[in-house]
Amino acid sequence: MFSLTYEFRLRPTNQCKSLTSAKKQYPELKKVQSQVLQQTLKRLEQAFVSMWEYDRGFPRFKKVGQLRSFVFPQLSESAFKPGFVKLPVIGWVKLRQSRSIPLDALAKQARVVKRASGWYVMITLQWSVSVPQPMPYGEALGIDVGLMSFVATSNGQCVKRPKFFVDLQRKLKLLQQRVSRKKRGSNNWHKAQQKVKELHEHISNTRKDFHWKVARDLCNQAQTIFVEDLNLAGLSRGMLSKHCLDAGWGQFFSILEHCCFKRGAYFQKVDSRKTSQICPNCQIETGKKELSERVHECGNCGYTTDRDVAAAQVVLLRGCAAVGQTVKMLAEGKFIGIPLKQESSPL
Repeated sequence: MFSLTYEFRLRPTNQCKSLTSAKKQYPELKKVQSQVLQQTLKRLEQAFVSMWEYDRGFPRFKKVGQLRSFVFPQLSESAFKPGFVKLPVIGWVKLRQSRSIPLDALAKQARVVKRASGWYVMITLQWSVSVPQPMPYGEALGIDVGLMSFVATSNGQCVKRPKFFVDLQRKLKLLQQRVSRKKRGSNNWHKAQQKVKELHEHISNTRKDFHWKVARDLCNQAQTIFVEDLNLAGLSRGMLSKHCLDAGWGQFFSILEHCCFKRGAYFQKVDSRKTSQICPNCQIETGKKELSERVHECGNCGYTTDRDVAAAQVVLLRGCAAVGQTVKMLAEGKFIGIPLKQESSPL
């Protein structure tokens, strides 16, 4: 007994030929710019390649309304003027510019995205600038993320985690129930569905705004930042998956890295294993802690502090060791800005 596995790859040239014949059969396709249709075929090809090479699963058929963006891969040199953008076939479209485009930058492509609050255009620019490569310098900061405290830093700061989705879950449930009671496809059904979309976007926007504010505050405190390299995919499938996804640690790390890039700070991820099981003062493993244990107390040296702060200090030590620096103990029994409580050892 033996089995054979055949792989068939969709070739872009064959798809483009099929697109030409499809335009003759369906004249309404001629109303759409040709490169936009070609980009859709490339997305289809990438979906099949991801299935074959990365085991991502069979591509799902997109229903009406699920494909919410399209790309113009080429723009003219004079595609912008104050408050307007010129899109191929569509023409000049009025927009509200969130920031000015550099004069020496060249617009290469535009992606038009539909959201609950309206239409957005994302411009990709070609800009001949030197990308800085910051080195570790200045004050270093270790960061530990969690569900009790969204962020705990090595200098003792703890930021409480807002529950963006959980707090509005009941309201979202009521809105979704109203959608299910409406006749599918009716005007009232579309109106109820629009309210659900707006609430989802509100949750996403408030979460992103919070992440940016925390990232800016952290970048104001230090010039070298170390975070945990977490298995976010595994956490999203665990027992606390809803709360982990609500916290949005992956988005926060991306925003923090981007904020460090803009501020010229150094950003690096370090190993996250056993950060809560090691004493940052004596470097001895203290054993596994239950989630209900919120205080780190070392039986060897007597160092006592918040559990998340201790984990952040371990992250700082690992990060400094990775870049070849050391963290010195401060005078008068202070470690990384946290007072060390000297207690009599039970041994």
